[in-house]
Amino acid sequence: MSTELNVLTPEETAPCCSPGCCDDTAAEAAAPAVEAVAETPPTNADIKATVREKYAQIAVGAASSCCDSSTCCTDDISMIGDAYDEVEGYVAEADLGLGCGLPTEYANLQAGQTVLDLGAGAGLDAFVARRIVGEEGRVIGLDMTQEMVDKARANARSLGYDNVDFYLGDIEAMPFEDDTVDVVISNCVLNLVPDKKAAFAEMYRVLRPGGHFCVSDVVYQGEMPEAVKRSAELYVGCVAGAMERGAYLGALQEAGFSDVEVVKGRVIDVPDEVLHQILGPAEREALRASGSAILSVTVYGVK
Repeated sequence: MSTELNVLTPEETAPCCSPGCCDDTAAEAAAPAVEAVAETPPTNADIKATVREKYAQIAVGAASSCCDSSTCCTDDISMIGDAYDEVEGYVAEADLGLGCGLPTEYANLQAGQTVLDLGAGAGLDAFVARRIVGEEGRVIGLDMTQEMVDKARANARSLGYDNVDFYLGDIEAMPFEDDTVDVVISNCVLNLVPDKKAAFAEMYRVLRPGGHFCVSDVVYQGEMPEAVKRSAELYVGCVAGAMERGAYLGALQEAGFSDVEVVKGRVIDVPDEVLHQILGPAEREALRASGSAILSVTVYGVK
C-alpha cells in the first residue's frame, strides 16, 4: 500500500510547575490568581497558550508533570490505568507520564499501515505503533509544541527509525492532505483541544475511506461545575477540557464516523487537594454527592 503523505512545512513555535507547587503555602498563595482566571472564560487562544507553555516545560525537563499552582499535587490523579512496561515497542525516554490509556492496544494496527498520532508528545505511542506497522508502514506524529516535536525527533533518530516522522501543527487544522492515513490514534490529547468538533472533522478528513481511529481520552458523566469548565489551567491536567461522555460520542458521529464505541473505560478520582483550588467546601461536597465522575475512555470508530 502507498504510504506517501504530503505535509506542509511546519512553522516554529516558542516555550509547570515550580518544584514546590505542591507545598500548601504555595498553593494557598496562588489561589487568588486561580479565582481571577475563573471569573472570565478563557478564549481558545488562551487555552492553547497555556497548554503549549506547560507541555513545552515538560518536554525540556523543567516540569515532571502537569502539576502547577492551580492543579497542585496532580500526581495524586491517576490518569493512566495502563502500564506500558510490558508493551512491545515501549521507549522509556519517550514516556513523560502524560497518557490516560493505551490506544494502540485496541487500534487494530496492521503491518504496512500509515498511522497518525495526534498530540504525539515525545513519541511514546508513535513508537509502539511503529513496532506493529513495521518497516513497510509509516507513523506520523503531530504536536503543537515545538519542544515536544524536537524531543520526539531526537528519540526517533536514536532509535534509527526512518519511517517515523514528527510535525508541528494544530489538530483543528492539520497540515496533511485528505484520505492519506489508515489509522488515527491519540492519548489524552483531544480533551486539551478547545474546538473538538473541528478536531473530529479533521480526523475524518485525513483518514482514508474505511480507515478508523482509536483514541484514549478524558470525558465526564453527570454535571461538571462551571468553575471547573472555565479553568484554563485545569486544561493542562486534562480535566477542564473534558466533554460530557454522550456529547463526545455524538460529536464523533456528527463528524461522519460510524460504529463509534467505548472499548475501555475507568473512573478517574480527583482528590480534594485539586478541587479545593477552584471549588468551595459546599461545592465539593455537592459534586461528590451528585454521582458525577471524570472518566478515562478508549474510543473506536470507522470512516
